[in-house]
Amino acid sequence: MKIEAERNPHKISWFLAPTVALIEQQKDVIAAAIPVPVGLISGASEPDQWKDAEMWKKLLSTHRIMVSTPQILLDALNHGYVHLSQIGLLIFDEAHHATAKHPYNLIMSFFYAMLPPRSGNESLTAAVRPMILGLTASPIYGGGDVSRAFLELERNLDSVVRSSRQNREELALFVHRPVFEYVEYPLPRYSREQVTWSGPSHNLLALQVVVSRLDIEDDPYVKSLRVQLEKLPMGDQRHRVDQKLSKVIGKQDSFTHKGLKSFLNTAADICYDLGPWAADWFIATVIAMAQSSSSLYNNIMASWQEKEKRYLLSMLAGVELAPVSQDPDDIMRGLSARVRRLIQTLSREEEISRLQDEAYSGIVFVQRRDSVLVLGEILSRLPATSQLFRIGCLLGSSNSFKRHSFLDITRALLKETPTDVIQDFRNGDKNLIVSTAVAEEGLDIQACGNVIRFDPPPNMVAWAQSRGRARRKKSRFIIMFDNVNGHSRVQEWEEMERQMMALYNATDRDLPAEDEDEAEDNLTQFKVEATGALLTLNSVMGHLFHFCAVLPSSGHGRHIPCFDLDPPDFPAEWHSTREDLQPHPGPWTASCILPRVLPARLRKFTTDFSYSSKLLAQKHAAFEAYVTLYEEGFLNDNLLPFTSAIEGDSHEEVKLLLEEVEKEAGVQNVSVQMDPWYMPGQSDWFCYELEFASLPPLHMFTRQALPTLAQDDLPSLYVPGQPPIIVRFLPKPDVVISGGMITQAEAYTERLFKTLHGARMISGQTDFVYLFLPAKARRDEKKWEERRTWMAERHGRREHTRDEGRDRASVTAFCEKFGSTLDLSLVRSNDKPSKALRFVGWHDGPLSDEEADELRERYEDSDVDIFFPLLVVQELPRRANFLIPLADESSGLRNTEPFLLIPSEAMTDLISRDDMDYALYLPSILRGLAKVITVASLRDTLLASTPLSAIPTELLTVAITAPVSQEENYQRLETLGDTVLKYTISIQLFADHPWWHEGYLSRRKDHAVNNSRLAKEAVGKGLHKWIIRDRYSPRKWKPRYVSDQVSPQTPPPETKTEDAIEKDEKEMTPKERRAASRRKKNQQLSTKVMADIVESLMGAAYEHGSFDLAIHCARLFGLGLPRWEPISVRIDEILARVEEVEGLPSQLGLVERMIGYQFKRKMLLVEALTHASYQGDLENVSYERLEFLGDAALDMVVTHYLYHAPGKKYSPGHMHLRKEALVNSHLLAFLCLDTHLVLDATMPSWTPSEGLQENTEENHVYLYQCLLHSSHFVMDDQLNTRRRYEKSRDQILRELKKSTYYPWASLTSIQAPKFISDLFESLLGAVLLDAEGNLDAVRAVLKTLGLYSIMERIVADDVDVLHPISRVAIWAAKQDPKKDLDVKVERDKGNITCSVLVDEELVAEVSERYRGKTTKQGVRFAAADAAIRKLGIIEQEEPDDVDDVGWPDEVPQYEW
Repeated sequence: MKIEAERNPHKISWFLAPTVALIEQQKDVIAAAIPVPVGLISGASEPDQWKDAEMWKKLLSTHRIMVSTPQILLDALNHGYVHLSQIGLLIFDEAHHATAKHPYNLIMSFFYAMLPPRSGNESLTAAVRPMILGLTASPIYGGGDVSRAFLELERNLDSVVRSSRQNREELALFVHRPVFEYVEYPLPRYSREQVTWSGPSHNLLALQVVVSRLDIEDDPYVKSLRVQLEKLPMGDQRHRVDQKLSKVIGKQDSFTHKGLKSFLNTAADICYDLGPWAADWFIATVIAMAQSSSSLYNNIMASWQEKEKRYLLSMLAGVELAPVSQDPDDIMRGLSARVRRLIQTLSREEEISRLQDEAYSGIVFVQRRDSVLVLGEILSRLPATSQLFRIGCLLGSSNSFKRHSFLDITRALLKETPTDVIQDFRNGDKNLIVSTAVAEEGLDIQACGNVIRFDPPPNMVAWAQSRGRARRKKSRFIIMFDNVNGHSRVQEWEEMERQMMALYNATDRDLPAEDEDEAEDNLTQFKVEATGALLTLNSVMGHLFHFCAVLPSSGHGRHIPCFDLDPPDFPAEWHSTREDLQPHPGPWTASCILPRVLPARLRKFTTDFSYSSKLLAQKHAAFEAYVTLYEEGFLNDNLLPFTSAIEGDSHEEVKLLLEEVEKEAGVQNVSVQMDPWYMPGQSDWFCYELEFASLPPLHMFTRQALPTLAQDDLPSLYVPGQPPIIVRFLPKPDVVISGGMITQAEAYTERLFKTLHGARMISGQTDFVYLFLPAKARRDEKKWEERRTWMAERHGRREHTRDEGRDRASVTAFCEKFGSTLDLSLVRSNDKPSKALRFVGWHDGPLSDEEADELRERYEDSDVDIFFPLLVVQELPRRANFLIPLADESSGLRNTEPFLLIPSEAMTDLISRDDMDYALYLPSILRGLAKVITVASLRDTLLASTPLSAIPTELLTVAITAPVSQEENYQRLETLGDTVLKYTISIQLFADHPWWHEGYLSRRKDHAVNNSRLAKEAVGKGLHKWIIRDRYSPRKWKPRYVSDQVSPQTPPPETKTEDAIEKDEKEMTPKERRAASRRKKNQQLSTKVMADIVESLMGAAYEHGSFDLAIHCARLFGLGLPRWEPISVRIDEILARVEEVEGLPSQLGLVERMIGYQFKRKMLLVEALTHASYQGDLENVSYERLEFLGDAALDMVVTHYLYHAPGKKYSPGHMHLRKEALVNSHLLAFLCLDTHLVLDATMPSWTPSEGLQENTEENHVYLYQCLLHSSHFVMDDQLNTRRRYEKSRDQILRELKKSTYYPWASLTSIQAPKFISDLFESLLGAVLLDAEGNLDAVRAVLKTLGLYSIMERIVADDVDVLHPISRVAIWAAKQDPKKDLDVKVERDKGNITCSVLVDEELVAEVSERYRGKTTKQGVRFAAADAAIRKLGIIEQEEPDDVDDVGWPDEVPQYEW
């Protein structure tokens, strides 16, 4: 591998080993020896992640050596993620496995053989076969013909078997062949068959009595099948259940019966091999563990069904156990001669090691896994061995998807993990391992000095492999044989070993003939040329079962494919007659039946030919099914269902794109956000006329041409006490702009803004991005210029005071020169010169005593001299942002009256009142214009050729304004747009993919609307340029200069040490910390901001032009859909595929009456009512697709209502809260359970006195009962849910109608299965389609079902809808210091308990009998509800608590 890594940088080396333990071990060795990246992949490392093609590309490009189990590589090759031509060297560890259908052999036969051979002259990148290296200690598998085994292995691996030829003498110094011995033991006096009837183990005999009494008809599985059979109509499903029942009765192998018989057989083997004490202990221990594991939640028996568990325990309870002695002498007497001989051998071997001054280390190989456990227990209990040996047990792990019967229980006897045992053995903490064959192959177990085979090796490989564990110098290899069969096979294995060594260099061998079925497997293939993905008969079953497993399910287990054989295994109803059967010799045909969620034409596939075996017929049917699924678009080019093939996450890609945008803006010294006033390189000036209120017009000069702005688009000003002020802005192209004019404008602009904003301006700097100048000469301008000249002369003669400036004079000096004029504008008190006050007039006296006292108090001087006239002034308006509309006429008005100032203690600004108003209002006007110009730019470029350009400026402005601006922003529109987008895309996908099931539709929708996808499309359109993110802070405003640092818009954060940051955070309140965290997030141009803008534009389009305009918006961004069409067009496409059939179910009319809607297309209603288990004659799909559509329609109706709720203007968080309260499955299920009809029925009765009479009875028919299904599980769920509903109905209705709090806990107490709420949504989907997309029809149904009235009350009465768990979480988060909340859910003995702990102290606890996932939700809500009451949380809440926490992002995510 090192040479290959250095030789060819274009290909990788791939090291394969058959077990996870081996690859982990070999990866560490390889990485330590070769200085290149080494990767490790196994099925244990999150297998779903290996279904991402991009991840495979990245993996292969960043590693030079890969280490994996063979199935991983085979799957990657099958799905086209890896091509064998990308591998330069392929290494097979334990290469003797490369036979038959092992993944080693499949890799070679299906992929290696398809590539051209290496010539030696090809380029390093040529698509040729990789070099092959196989590693094994024994190049044969199984026993028998060595020559044939060599030939097969060489053929399969296209290699030659070789041993080392050079330096063999030197090699021999490091290879220590162990000393071989064998020991014999006498067989028991009873046979293996007699042990269960007359053997020495009391507990084994007792267990045999119970097993012999088993009756298959008592088995829960058989009873369940008989119940199903009674309820099913004639048809395919009944035929399958009939066959299952006959098969389990014919073979007497139900899961529990097979498990009990297996338990008996294992115990019998233990009794025969290890002795009666071992069998007694094993039986007693396993039964005790099974009884202690009877809790529904104990993982030891996790694979057992509850009824099976009860049946099993009832059987085990009948075993009359005898107590098992713990006395070592009794144990020794109860052991077999074989075990006693092992103990003697171990003691002798330990003594030999001691005499050689070596620490003992040994392995005992045992064939049966249960015998390993029992033997380890025996050796640990006996003083003769427990004092000499530190014992560990090692078993192979079983990860099969099949249930394991008693293996589930006995595996719990193992006290330590294999990793821990091996590690302890390596470091000497253990010196004896009792192991199955798992320790034979390859594991890097410390070279030990003693290997004992308790059971003789079953074949040559086991002989060689186990002997190879004895690697230490002077090591010993011992095999135990009985004294009857003897050790004759040792000579056979030694002869085979000699043959192996003789054949290492042989070349003239004939290839064996290919097996007929194997040839068939190799011929039947389907390859996707685009990726190289390959489907074979060997792989098709796993693929098809996986496809069905990921289909959406409404509960009651996962979907699986079914197979029907022709002829069937049993005649119909054989389980009742049980006549003698002769096995059918074949051939067979097979049919593969797929779940009902697929369309009828894709549900059944039958082979065209007969096949010699049942399995081969089933594989061919499955093969046809899977190829058809690919051709119909249900699989991707990697032959995986779309829900398994993970689309590459584009989040990192979008992040890099945004970083590139920021970087490019920095290089060009521009803002990421469009600058409406300035672009580098502009030298011309453009003139506009600005007019507002009654002020004289101004000329405004800009450094770039501005778009034409309609009058309706211009901002209005909202000044307290005045009507809205209209702003007019017109281009003046006829104005000739001279250099002198610009100079004047620079001086005027500086003087104008310096009045109110001078503290933040740089004196003398005039490179403004915009300039102002009166459009016409004003009558008072000459007078004010004279006054400024006077002040400048005083300044030049140094006659001014410290606080005076060129444009600011002492009021006393001013009045001495110009008199007490009435045209002053701004006055400042000498003690607060930064605070400008509006001049009102003069007060000539006299003052009242109260006025005089107030004036002296203002100056804090009781002796202050008061001379008339006094200044009358008033504070400027409190509001500084005049773009925000006023709530009413009195909003924003100061409640302070004018007050007096002494002229000698005041200064006045030398500007006119018009200029003062300009300085006051222009910042708001400039902000408003900047936003309007940004919107106009967006409209004139990105939206120019689309109907979206008609969206009003006001709406577009809100849509592109980010929350960080702290103005009215896109958040509400984004919430609306998110729902509009999901609704419209749901209909597009529903129409585009008529055969996709709900799982595919949901996955595709989620992929199209996730933030990364939306952000990527937004960046691609350059939308970031028009996002308004800069913050307008009127009180910190200053005019823009060309020399300003333009990028970034927000000041860079001050660099602080970690200690400083921690100190700042400690000084903040929890509310301040949360606000700071939100600001930090919002200031970044993030993926979420980009995605939010797309959704807010969708919301704006919907608000202005309903769904048609929203479709245009979606079409602009594409979102990966090939086409976007109006909803009406899509609905027509969908309805064109709806067929009407005869013989519809009778309950359709009842459902129509219940929901208040008459269907024109009855098949839509049939589909909405059809559960996946339904086995009727109708061929429609089940309701999941309509439920997908109904879910989107329900969200749309509810979100639209909440967004437009009169007088509310809910924030996104509050909309989210209320929507969750209205669309959650608990409420929908309750309404479905509550909807019913009352039908009058006449029932005749007869009495001797009255004769024949007719009595009228009321029959209640409920909506949930109209579900079409063929499952007794569904029926049981319906009945149980109904009982819980009846208990809580009155309380829930009362709370929904009158309570100020939403009844979360009461609703979840019903614990309704998902299919009930699914039925509610599927009906809405059917109504939407039948009404041709008219949401008003959906609204009408929601009113009939009661949801609309609940929604109206929640809004009208401000019902508190906060989830109980969230309420507790919010309360804990806002405590100072923050409290630690822990919600624990535990299951024990059939109950489930939820505990709420605050700072590790138990606050509330609720327990219930466990019935499934809904029970877990119910106890969580109930416990949280109890905690709320106990802690008095509601009484402590403030109105803004929910908003303050930042709902919903910062509330812990609990299951609701």
